[in-house]
Amino acid sequence: MRRLLPVALIGAALLAWELAARSGLWSPLLFPPLASIAHEFVQFVSRADRLLEAWVSLYRALGGFALAAVAGVIAGMLMGRSALAAALLDPFFSGTYAVPKIALFPIFIFVFGIGSLSKVALIFLECLYPIAIVTYQGARSVNRVLLWSAQNMGASRARIFRRVVIPATAPFIFAGFRVALPVAMIVVIITEMISSADGLGYQVIYSMSSLKTDRMLAVVVAIALLGLALDRALVLLRDRLVYWEKLETYYV
Repeated sequence: MRRLLPVALIGAALLAWELAARSGLWSPLLFPPLASIAHEFVQFVSRADRLLEAWVSLYRALGGFALAAVAGVIAGMLMGRSALAAALLDPFFSGTYAVPKIALFPIFIFVFGIGSLSKVALIFLECLYPIAIVTYQGARSVNRVLLWSAQNMGASRARIFRRVVIPATAPFIFAGFRVALPVAMIVVIITEMISSADGLGYQVIYSMSSLKTDRMLAVVVAIALLGLALDRALVLLRDRLVYWEKLETYYV
């Protein structure tokens, strides 16, 4: 029953949408029927050029995310295990986190051009913050008993970092990844809607400007499914790599 609940909720939402589309109270431009959206979705996934648009958005999002993952984990680990690094970097991250990075996109376009590089740079900046901050908190919260036990057994600082700190911080690192990965998809779609002639974001804004709401919603469904697939892949990777982390809280 618990597995069927999400299916039931999705079915109820689709039923409500179809009733709204068939009621005649709203224009089909606002609420196109599900059959029309499904037709456009099939057309989208069956055409190689449309799948290429999805690949363009995907490699931009994953490129910026991968760079942010490397830099964010390094920065978070430094802040978590070094008082000097925390004193230098923590005020920077705390003070600039609330700044909407999308406001810097015109500067990125001016510096990196209108192509993929400016979008990857903005994705990197947006994803850097959650990864670095969550990693920082994880590195700071390593159980001191584990550290003291390793020291008493004669382990070196490098060995303690490798065998104690990194495994204890790994669940936090993947938590930061899971927050940042959808952010990467959101930012790539927004930037492609603002300044691009390719990608899923361009398909969304082009379909909407052409009054093809059903096609636009089909692209939105494709984006949602792509985001879901990325999240599930990340969860499977976390479960495979962080196999020692068990769920300690049980649902009732």
